[in-house]
Amino acid sequence: MPRQADEQEPGRPAGPVPGGDPVRGPWEATMRLALGEADRAARGGDVPVGAVLLAGDGTILAVGHNEREATGDPTAHAEVLAIRRAATVLGEWRLTGCTLVVTLEPCTMCAGAIVQSRVQRVVYGARDEKAGAAGSLWDVVRDRRLNHRPEVVLGVLEEECSQQLTAFFRDRPGDR
Repeated sequence: MPRQADEQEPGRPAGPVPGGDPVRGPWEATMRLALGEADRAARGGDVPVGAVLLAGDGTILAVGHNEREATGDPTAHAEVLAIRRAATVLGEWRLTGCTLVVTLEPCTMCAGAIVQSRVQRVVYGARDEKAGAAGSLWDVVRDRRLNHRPEVVLGVLEEECSQQLTAFFRDRPGDR
């Protein structure tokens, strides 16, 4: 599906913008891009989760949204797709210095991919009390037994991210 003119393209700086909250505020503009990706997932009939992967300088390396329904691939989560695409752009599996911004707390699979790819920071919007692996149900990304533990920033545009998911499932009562 072609991108609309107002959508952020990979390779263009997203740049943090000042916000009232010094921890979450700088990530709000990028989270809005991730929300746009999540909307693309919903339009394709998939759970609305979107992700944006930034280089250390704030340049967008890759974006992703859930594509499980579109591809029939159970691993086609927004985070995994963004990580794969960023690694291709960089020609390197180590995403050292990168930040992953995602609308929903990563699951165990995605948390494992984040740890394995050496992402420096994970920024997420909505908590996932049923399957979250970045602090809610599990905390895979900060498990001291692992060799890499990214920084976690949670709750960025949490209400907007949660509302998007709630609306999707409210309209699809049989998919719960």
